[in-house]
Amino acid sequence: MTYRAFWQALSAVYPEEEARWIVRLVMETKYHLTQADLLMGREEQLADGELRALCRRLLSGEPVQYVLGETLFCGRRFLVRRGVLIPRPETEELCRWVTSEAASGRCPSAAASISVLDIGTGSGCIACTLAAALPRAAVTAWDISPEALATAAENARRIGVRVTFQAVDILSPGLTPPVPSFDLIVSNPPYVCEHEKSQMARHVVDFEPSLALFVPDAAPLLFHRAIARFAAQALTPGGRLFFELNAAHAPAAADMLAGLGYSRVTLREDQFGKQRFISACLPQPL
Repeated sequence: MTYRAFWQALSAVYPEEEARWIVRLVMETKYHLTQADLLMGREEQLADGELRALCRRLLSGEPVQYVLGETLFCGRRFLVRRGVLIPRPETEELCRWVTSEAASGRCPSAAASISVLDIGTGSGCIACTLAAALPRAAVTAWDISPEALATAAENARRIGVRVTFQAVDILSPGLTPPVPSFDLIVSNPPYVCEHEKSQMARHVVDFEPSLALFVPDAAPLLFHRAIARFAAQALTPGGRLFFELNAAHAPAAADMLAGLGYSRVTLREDQFGKQRFISACLPQPL
């Protein structure tokens, strides 16, 4: 199967340029073929049956990241499998914001030994990235999914960072906040409302885990509110809370955090100009 035949087949379900990008990504990641190799027709030396099997999976709508079993995030390759949310470029921005704040001294210093908690870790992309960027930090990561925790732990081993992974349900009514012990809490929790599902791409809705994506229409800040209440007791005085969120509910999230007593509530836009992130500080006692 030639490169041209591959992308032309995918053009039946993807825009042409996206189909070309997907095929180039497959050729580069799986077979280490460059654009120059493709122009010289070197993909014709590959097993035709294997290429057609990959093409069928992609034509079914399966995300290319699952087909390849990995994706790039903050310059590192992360394993991704069915049942684990695929990391997004927006979440890279969240990680950069957290590490930038730490380095600037606006939250606990990167030079200090700090404690970090990532809630809803998924593939471990946030936890592993922060562990690499803040080498003296003690990083803990929680998730409810055994498959996600296993994938995240494998990513930490591959990247060479130390993260403590734990099975914890942040919505559990029996969850008891610890004695204040975290300097930073960060989360990219589920935030897509059910009514938005009809507007989403098929490869997201049909293949990525609903558990990691959707919240009820009646409770768009379900996880953000639960995490904020937990963090109010789990953060050290002056500790910081960081969220990724649905831009449609950014003002409500800011009001919620202020109502819970947080200070320095700050909204931040993503690369598309949407209010995608928020941070807040737990005030120090007078």
